[in-house]
Amino acid sequence: MSSTVHVIDVESGNLQSLTNAIEYLGYKVHLIKTPSDPELANANRLILPGVGNYGHFVDNLFSRGFEQPIKSYISSGRPIMGICVGLQALFSGSVESPESSGLKLIELVLGRFNDDEKPVPQIGWNSIIDDDELFFGLDPLKRYYFVHSFAAILNESIEQKLKNQGWKLAKARYGTEEFIAAVWRQNVFATQFHPEKSGKAGLQIIDNFLKQQHPKLPNYLEEEKQLLSNDYSNYGLTRRIIACLDVRSNDQGDLVVTKGDQYDVREKEGNKDVKNLGKPVQLAKKYYQQGADEVTFLNITSFRDCPLRDAPMLQVLKNSAKTVFVPLTVGGGIKDIVDVDGTKIPALEVASLYFRSGADKVSIGTDAVYAAEKFYALGGHGDGTSPIETISKAYGAQAVVISVDPKRVYVDSPSDTKNKTFKTKFPDSKGRTWCWYQCTIKGGRESRDLGVWELTRACERLGAGEILLNCIDKDGSNSGYDLELIQHVKDAVRIPVIASSGAGNPEHFEEAFTETGADACLGAGIFHRGEYTVNDVKEFLLTHGLKVRMDNN
Repeated sequence: MSSTVHVIDVESGNLQSLTNAIEYLGYKVHLIKTPSDPELANANRLILPGVGNYGHFVDNLFSRGFEQPIKSYISSGRPIMGICVGLQALFSGSVESPESSGLKLIELVLGRFNDDEKPVPQIGWNSIIDDDELFFGLDPLKRYYFVHSFAAILNESIEQKLKNQGWKLAKARYGTEEFIAAVWRQNVFATQFHPEKSGKAGLQIIDNFLKQQHPKLPNYLEEEKQLLSNDYSNYGLTRRIIACLDVRSNDQGDLVVTKGDQYDVREKEGNKDVKNLGKPVQLAKKYYQQGADEVTFLNITSFRDCPLRDAPMLQVLKNSAKTVFVPLTVGGGIKDIVDVDGTKIPALEVASLYFRSGADKVSIGTDAVYAAEKFYALGGHGDGTSPIETISKAYGAQAVVISVDPKRVYVDSPSDTKNKTFKTKFPDSKGRTWCWYQCTIKGGRESRDLGVWELTRACERLGAGEILLNCIDKDGSNSGYDLELIQHVKDAVRIPVIASSGAGNPEHFEEAFTETGADACLGAGIFHRGEYTVNDVKEFLLTHGLKVRMDNN
């Protein structure tokens, strides 16, 4: 069998990470960009990956002429694997894009998760329900990375119909809803989760497919499997721990990871140079090996000239994605820009460059505030031009993270501001108990008359899939997260919220998870200083009854 793996590329999302995963396993990768590529006829292992909007992906697939070649390939009996929207493309359609038709190998229309009880998109590490014969090494005691709003949602009738057609199903549960996590019939295998972003467990699934093997699982005790299948706290997901790397150029022009107090990242004594806590690629690998569920790069100096010329940051992503097999987020400069030669470059093109370099999500800060202000100025809707709208339309809501930098403002009464207030447990020096959270831009240097409640609700409507919730008052304090802020935003939106700023010990992570509805917790300085590892935090959470993904699960 050839050592080359063929991957269909319709420029939908991050193929760099999949390429890296396959190469890490010892294979070569050939990207097939057109159906006329003669390599397609020679392929003996084909992968169909997709990210983002169902209609955008399948329409692109069909308009480029891939429909019949893919069906012919499947008819030939050669192995094919779909990933994420690549799995969804096997179905007849999706309520996400009613006008778009899939490959119709499975006559079922995909639905949307019910967000009455849980955050949507589902973003995080879930497990497989073990009530059938599993395949390709899928393991009910391992965790796999899911990121999607739409799924093949199951009931007894649908499940039986698919099984009668010869499909073997691996199911997962998000809240009370069961959905297809993976399917297999003859030469067709597909996963809703991202194996290339599921750490060692995911790499093993890819390797099993490429070798066409179904290894026997360990003889788990029935009580172990029962414990996992019955534990649906946090809707079935583990508690995500994210390692954050603030990256900027120092005075010598080198990209370094830095951290300061309330965004002041220079040394307090001596030469006053930027604090250098290490190189971003090496630190990202270190935190991955410690068990980080995601790694976030925030380019806090953005771009000197143009994002398309910011080769060092793109290289950081490319190099990190070679050894870090969990999701990577990058922020800084994701906006419409004007190149040094006067060429206008839209945010979508900037984001696409990041995705092609290895990013799974992009984080938007200042421009999210501008987009929200415009949203309200237009009467509560967008005009389709903001970076949030253009990127999420092409790549899906799960690819767009809003990075918020708010600060607390006290008022005498709610009538003192147009923004949503709440009564705090912590009065200010004047005894005032009413407050709101004011949004800032440009790294906290400029304040706007827009509350975090209003901002996050607008961004959710515009198409954002996740909130990275920083806090200027807590940044660098090591005093714990602002729990009132986190709950304030959780009450405002249905999309996942990442708690950030202030973590100084493992207890702070536990507080955020148990006292608020935080969907993930992010740490920076706590890890950079070496006081605690990611694994230390997870071990602490485990001993306090919270589910986490450990390296062996």
